[in-house]
Amino acid sequence: MLEKGLSACSTTTVTAANTAVAMGSGDMEVFATPAMVALMENAAMRAVAAALPEGSTTVGSEMNTTHIKPSGLGTEISATAVLTGVEGRKLTFNVGARDAEGMIGEGVHVRYIVDRAKFLSKVR
Repeated sequence: MLEKGLSACSTTTVTAANTAVAMGSGDMEVFATPAMVALMENAAMRAVAAALPEGSTTVGSEMNTTHIKPSGLGTEISATAVLTGVEGRKLTFNVGARDAEGMIGEGVHVRYIVDRAKFLSKVR
């Protein structure tokens, strides 16, 4: 059952593959904002996955986030998502990302519950 407070954490390490240079979002060898957003989304997806009906998943639809501190190569990053709102198929999460020195980004993320087969039938 989907209830406020469900949460999950996802982790990664900053490598050449998830830097701003590699992802095209900047020109420095630091953790890319798109990589941080993806990690936050992964935590949100995982937070509710076990509580969804058979054949369902969630898809991201909105992310409002700040990236407030750079993280260099080799740094471990963890993102946490906490379910704060359930309105029908709409799920709202508070998300945050941290490295060993503290918060590097935070925000609000919205996902929607979808039926996998019906959703994929719309892909061309």
